[in-house]
Amino acid sequence: MAQRPHRGAVALLGGLLLALTAGQLQATAATPAQGQAAEGTGMVMVLDSSGSMAGGDGSGSTRIDSARKAVGTVADALPDGYPTGLRVYGADKAKGCDDTRLAQPVAALDRAGLKRAVAGVRPKGDTPIGLSLRKAAGDLPRPAVGATGKRTILLISDGEDNCQAPPPCKAAAQLAASGVDLHIDAIGFQVAGKARAQLECIAKAGNGRYYDAPDARALARQLQRAGQLSADGYRFKGKQIRGATTRGGAPGIVPGQYLDTLGPNEERYYAAGLDAASTADFSATVVPPPGAAVDSLDMLRTRIVYGTTGSCDSTSERFGQHEGATPLTSGVSRIPTQGGNGGCDKAGRYWLVVERRAAKGAAAARWPMELTFHVEHPLKKGVTPAQSEPEYGAGGKDAPLPTTPPQDVTGGTGFNDARTLHQGVWRDKVLPAQTLWYKVPVGWGQQLRYDVEFSNEPTVKGHGTHTSYGGTQVYTPFRAPVGSGTGQFSPQVSYNGRQASLSMGTVPVAWTNRYETHPDVVPVHRNGDFYLAVTLGAKAAEIAQHPQIGVVLRIAVLGQEKSGPQAGASAVRAELSPGDSGRSADGTPDGGGGWSTGRVVAVAIGGVGVLLLAGLAVAYGRARRKPQAGAGNSDPMRGGSW
Repeated sequence: MAQRPHRGAVALLGGLLLALTAGQLQATAATPAQGQAAEGTGMVMVLDSSGSMAGGDGSGSTRIDSARKAVGTVADALPDGYPTGLRVYGADKAKGCDDTRLAQPVAALDRAGLKRAVAGVRPKGDTPIGLSLRKAAGDLPRPAVGATGKRTILLISDGEDNCQAPPPCKAAAQLAASGVDLHIDAIGFQVAGKARAQLECIAKAGNGRYYDAPDARALARQLQRAGQLSADGYRFKGKQIRGATTRGGAPGIVPGQYLDTLGPNEERYYAAGLDAASTADFSATVVPPPGAAVDSLDMLRTRIVYGTTGSCDSTSERFGQHEGATPLTSGVSRIPTQGGNGGCDKAGRYWLVVERRAAKGAAAARWPMELTFHVEHPLKKGVTPAQSEPEYGAGGKDAPLPTTPPQDVTGGTGFNDARTLHQGVWRDKVLPAQTLWYKVPVGWGQQLRYDVEFSNEPTVKGHGTHTSYGGTQVYTPFRAPVGSGTGQFSPQVSYNGRQASLSMGTVPVAWTNRYETHPDVVPVHRNGDFYLAVTLGAKAAEIAQHPQIGVVLRIAVLGQEKSGPQAGASAVRAELSPGDSGRSADGTPDGGGGWSTGRVVAVAIGGVGVLLLAGLAVAYGRARRKPQAGAGNSDPMRGGSW
């Protein structure tokens, strides 16, 4: 019989483990550092400084004064170091269609310098928008070979081009076609008729978005939104590759992550050698500029083909709305049949194919694309997998979710910097046309279930005819979306400024789910990080007063985690995680089913010692979640000033 350790040793070990737990809690709850902008990334604001900007804005101030304040607001809101510059036109001559100059070079953000530059602008002359756009493209840094940057021209104007040298819409289209990384957004300050139509045309041709600003407050709000969307763009990761338009020239790939581009109504082929028994998981993510013109039926399709027999399998994903583009991901797997006699069960050369289908009038620009390719080897010989779990069961719509006070969090820009969350309640802010990204560890036998709530917001005058949407999607560790075609959940909800919520989840993770038939079950066949994407529609920019809209996530990881995919696998002992206060998902004391998230090796040093350590961890978790004094309204969905 093993000798019991000394009581002091138990206390010492318990304190050590508690300290480690506390450190993990603090690290998880902290806001992540702002990522460095990719090489070749940056934004240049192009400000109308023509004579009309000296006129009144209806609030007792001039339009140029309102523009100065708005530029200062966006400068304060941009992340440190984000490359930003300012170009002005009509500021130096009473007449002249060549009157455009760079007032502040595009460089690491200099807030004071931007404010000084715009403070010195005096409206005088003409409106050479087309020429200024061309010059602005040259102001921006060029990405290095192989780099995937994001360059933004942000035009602010109160009128139309009176020079037409070159025509601004034509210039915008040419610039957008010159590089996949460049887009043009336009803000119309108190414009109507032909002036507004021209600015809308510039934004659409420039693969960007038009923002309407009928007054000074709206100008500051829309400028801040457009600027932050540029700075918070999707952060890519992968090796540059160029897919072929046919099988014959397809480049070979091995498991990994890759970067390419994809044009409208174009196919790209990639080749891979596969054995006869392994599962191959393939995904493609296209990342258009936020809010770029799309049709609800515009589609991204992935498929795997072998020999001359056609597709082994294919999957299609659509935008499902026409407010503007968001990241779109399609995933597909080659899964050998259980009997091994299927048409795609042979070893040999396979082709991974990505296709983008676009309706007439949709964005014509090429989009950056991120590809992933994984190979899952079969289970070891003699291992019997646990049975499949194709039902939502306890993870359906009525599943109880956490009700603890929300913790602040900042979502990532994409799959590569998605913020890790665990069971609990989390609070963030989202911009119109923005997608926030998170990831949640889910083990064998567990399922993910969560709600997304969009806050009740003060609205702008005259918004009554506008309705936008809130959306969410959940992806497997191999980036296959699993929440689009289910009858259990809906990926979108209407949003008009009032509180709105939607639910999403997965079936339990089981290795043999790959042999099921339902598209929301088959991909849920591997444990790991499941990704959550939360999107607010672009038209919310016409509804909400605040630049950002509050969003709350209530996350539960249901079921006891198993140690592996095999039948009869033992349960994994788990530690307390942030947001899980030692209570079950409905907020009541845990009845003894084990802590639900965050794997740790169990330490059994006498029953009393383990229970004491558990109690201390629970007490610590509860203390972490006490509302702070002055933290704002106790209702996380009231108002947007979090």
